[in-house]
Formats: sequence, C-alpha cells, structure tokens
Amino acid sequence: MTASLLIYGGALAALLGPAIVARSRGRAGRPWLGIAALAALVGAALALLGLFLPARDTVVAPARTRLDVVMPRYQFRERHAIAVAAPPLTVDRAIRKVTADEIPLYRALTGLRRMGRRVPEGLLNAPRATPMLALATRTGFRVLVDEPEREIVLGVAGPASPAARAGGPRPFTPSAAGFASIAVAFQVESDGHGGTIASTETRVFAPDAATRRRLAQYWRLIYPGSALIRRGWLAAIRRRAESGPR
Repeated sequence: MTASLLIYGGALAALLGPAIVARSRGRAGRPWLGIAALAALVGAALALLGLFLPARDTVVAPARTRLDVVMPRYQFRERHAIAVAAPPLTVDRAIRKVTADEIPLYRALTGLRRMGRRVPEGLLNAPRATPMLALATRTGFRVLVDEPEREIVLGVAGPASPAARAGGPRPFTPSAAGFASIAVAFQVESDGHGGTIASTETRVFAPDAATRRRLAQYWRLIYPGSALIRRGWLAAIRRRAESGPR
C-alpha cells in the first residue's frame, strides 16, 4: 500500500507542478515557478521509487488460519473486513452466492483493468447471475480449503511472464518460476453477539526475482481499484446476508 501511495501521490505532484507553471506563467515570480518545477521533479522521483521498490518476503508463523497453512510466505497482501448483523452460517451462504452485479463499480473497474479488451469469461469478464466463487473455480481457481462457517480459500498460479502467459493459468503451486501463486480467502468469525466479522484476504507469492519485479509494478498500480472491488464485495455480502433468504 505504501508503494501505491508513492506512485499515485508522486504522479499527482508531477502533474500538478507543470500545470501550476503553465497557469501562472507571466503572473508569478521565479521563486514560485521554481517551487512548482521542484514539486514536479520530486513527484516523478517518488512515483518511480514506488514503482521499483523491491518486494520483500513476509513469513507467517505460527499459523492461525488455514490461509496461513496454504500460503505462509508471500510478497503481496491485501485484507479487508466488515461487521455483518447476521450469524456465520448466513454470511457463509452469502459469500457463496454474491454475483458481480451486486458489487459496486465491479464492471467499471475490471473493464479498466483489461483496458477495454475482449477477454474470455472469468473474473475480469463476469457473466450475469453467476456467483463469483463458482465463476472463479470454473475459470482456473481451485478450492484449497472449504470449511463452512469458518474459511474458504481458493488458489491459482497466474502467468506473470510472456512465456508463462502462453500457457495460461495452471493449478496452484508456490514454486513455479514465471508464475505468481495467488490465494484468495474469505473468513467468517462470530462476534459473540449474534453477528459476524467477515473478511477477505488475498496473498501473492512470486518464487523468482524476475517475476517478483514484474508483479510488484502490476500489483502497486492496480491496488487502489482492487481495494475498491474487495470492499464492495464485502458490502455485497453484508447486504445479502442481512436481507434474509433469497
């Protein structure tokens, strides 16, 4: 997240600097123009720093969840949680039934990520009325853990190099060079008062340095949109769970 802030904050500063210079030309003194130019240079430097910061390994020990067992080591992680006024069983059922159309901005953000290209049916091109988890398992993801009312973990090895992309996704494995191993978990936990804390966590592991560098840049660029999707996904789960049976 820090790297993404550097990239987007730096890019904003780099764009605002020249804009201020252009707008104030002929009206502002040289010191002000110099400050604006410096802001542009510093912003560009920060954006590049965020883009090329090395990705570091994180190792989880001891394991507390099944996700920790499946993927104890990773370089990239995203986690979000939400309180739901419904019991864990109801929330678990909602997790399994939510569709793309229930997630705000989902289609707009996935369309932006694929840059308007036509892609096969999948998480970036979700059909209507298809539960998201069913779609994921139908298009490459594998169920690694399924403990009702506790935790669901899906995994896939996504191609992260031109050579790997030619073969498409493959079954989850933490050690295939050129592939990034992705684990996506949904967890439910009783809050002790009849409600539930629902959370989703994504972890990504790249086994080799070249894949890690490519993935770091991609992950940091998509992180803001990815966070919006996952927060919207949890909100859709809450709406479905709290609205009763469908």
